[in-house]
Amino acid sequence: MATEPFAQLRYNHSVSIEEEDLTMRILMTIAAAVLLFPPTDSARGAEGKQDIVDTAVSAGSFGTLATALKAANLVETLKGDGPFTVFAPTDAAFKALPEGTVHELLKPENKKKLASVLTYHVVPGASPAADVTKVKGLTTVNGQRVDIAVDAGKVKVDDATVVSADIHCSNGVIHVIDRVILPASDDIPTTAKKAEAFSTLLAAAKQAGLAEALAGEGPFTVFAPTDQAFEKLPAGTVESLLKPENKDRLASILKHHVVSGRVYSDAAVKAGKAETLNGDSLTIAKAKDGAKVGNARLLSTDIDASNGVIHVIDTVLLPKGGTQASSQVPSALHVSAQASCPAAGH
Repeated sequence: MATEPFAQLRYNHSVSIEEEDLTMRILMTIAAAVLLFPPTDSARGAEGKQDIVDTAVSAGSFGTLATALKAANLVETLKGDGPFTVFAPTDAAFKALPEGTVHELLKPENKKKLASVLTYHVVPGASPAADVTKVKGLTTVNGQRVDIAVDAGKVKVDDATVVSADIHCSNGVIHVIDRVILPASDDIPTTAKKAEAFSTLLAAAKQAGLAEALAGEGPFTVFAPTDQAFEKLPAGTVESLLKPENKDRLASILKHHVVSGRVYSDAAVKAGKAETLNGDSLTIAKAKDGAKVGNARLLSTDIDASNGVIHVIDTVLLPKGGTQASSQVPSALHVSAQASCPAAGH
């Protein structure tokens, strides 16, 4: 994976959670940190600290991580200026993966997949534990977000637990975790198919010639109407739109549900609107019964896919021209674009 995203991606701390156990947790983890990372001459003082890679290697508990970073050509990146925050799995964490997983990931042909997994453990910027516990999610260099939660004084990163925090390095900070966390590996259409609630949407995307594009690199944000949402349309509407002669009209409607980039729900609500691929804008706002996109209610949000994020809605969104065809063609989905608003925590 290219290293440029380290400079491009960012996160914020706009969502707060309770911190009542924070002081006790930090005191408990300081002792663990000292045991796991005994101070050395090079680690004392701001000028003498080792970088993230050298710190991990010196600890002696991250041999597999170091090997994986080398195989993915990420060593020099994590030895760079940064700063970075690394949620570092121990050797024991890698051993807990299904048998053969590490061996497969280290194969040259799986370099891209390995880089995706490793960059899912890295967040741009130096975030000490006090900052991490103030958010519900962090955007990783991978592009996807990890979930952050505090439960009974323990910090969870997805399904991993932080066992040692705040190991400060010359170019960032390390938090040690007890499991390898894995990013979403399915693209948007595959993720939707596995949910078993979007058969009409998938059929429409295929008929409009958009399914292959939505499985592409992206990233895209999709406001996905459920099968029940399509059933709310006037009788015969779906059948009519699925006819070959109405392909452009169908594509216009579907592109009205797609935004370029990964736009998570909190960032979308904060922005208040999002420009869709058919050229129209969607209004996004909080409501008494939750958040709404146009006249649709958000049923579920922030479902990560390998090439974007899905928000589930209960109503099909129609562009300003109703079901009239857009002047844009379906290939517009292939246009590379950045997120229309910054990614943030859940």
